[in-house]
Amino acid sequence: MAVRIRLKRQGRKQRPYYHIVVADARSPRDGRFIERIGNYDPNTQPATIEINVDKAVNWLQNGAEATDTVRAILSYKGVLYKNHLLNGVRKGALTEEQAVAKFEAWLKEKESKISGHAKSITDSKASEKAARLEAERKVNQAREAALAQAEAEAQITEAPEVETPEVETPEVEVSEIEVPEVEASASEVSEETPQAAEVVEAEEETPNVDEASEESSAETPEA
Repeated sequence: MAVRIRLKRQGRKQRPYYHIVVADARSPRDGRFIERIGNYDPNTQPATIEINVDKAVNWLQNGAEATDTVRAILSYKGVLYKNHLLNGVRKGALTEEQAVAKFEAWLKEKESKISGHAKSITDSKASEKAARLEAERKVNQAREAALAQAEAEAQITEAPEVETPEVETPEVEVSEIEVPEVEASASEVSEETPQAAEVVEAEEETPNVDEASEESSAETPEA
């Protein structure tokens, strides 16, 4: 029976979570399995991997084959390196104590790299968050300044205008205007009253009776 070490999908939609299992190569991906030897969560930074190194090495020693993804996980956790050291011990290239010491030294170095990587990720996230907050602060300041300017302009435009009082011109009716009476001149009177002029002329032409009698007495000679 061909045995493979592979992933079994768990979790919800768009947030997968995997079990690292040993199963028959003929069984479906999410079907039955022989043994679960670890977990893999790709949703964290860095990814969370939990695996039983001894069980994984034992299955590799017994001929189990790992898929490409699981092989990368086993290499990341040092399972493949430990399997390589055990193969060297079996061949007599080195002792078991030497293999254990090399593996522990590799684990310490790997842990320091992982912690440094995690710290760099944390620092980058913190710097990105600080930059984002600073950008938001600048945007808010610019928005507040624009609002203040708009309010100032609105107050200027809304200032009360000084109204010029309107002077009411009294309406004068034509009938109410008193026209002064102008006395007519003598010429106008004479033109308008022809009868009076004729009377005056008649009086000038009529001789006085007294004057006529005096003239006649002077002209008569004495007897």
